Amino acid sequence: MIVRGVRGATTVTEDTREAILDATTELMNEIVAANEIDKDDLASVQFTTTRDLVAEFPAVAARMLGWVHVPLINSHEMDVAHGQPRCIRVLMLWNTDRRPQDIKHIYLRDAVNLRSNQSKMT
Repeated sequence: MIVRGVRGATTVTEDTREAILDATTELMNEIVAANEIDKDDLASVQFTTTRDLVAEFPAVAARMLGWVHVPLINSHEMDVAHGQPRCIRVLMLWNTDRRPQDIKHIYLRDAVNLRSNQSKMT
């Protein structure tokens, strides 16, 4: 197996703990289901948020899903004027035999604007 990256993003309408955890959980569940990922095959997961989201760490959602042995980290995105507001992004480093073109990257809610050609709309 080799390590591949799986990307995804979502947005929230407000900076609350509940909104961040709900959106992150939904995003992670969609990525895992679409790619049939076993959490034991994850090398690490990086979460980022735009600077307007500070109510909770997105990685808390992963811990709540039982991802206690997966290395997780949170950080902020660059503060670019034309960036997507209230956005949560994830990069999962996954040990897999899948080819890059067979990996499904998931973009939900207003984050579909980030990669509309690869998005799953909800």
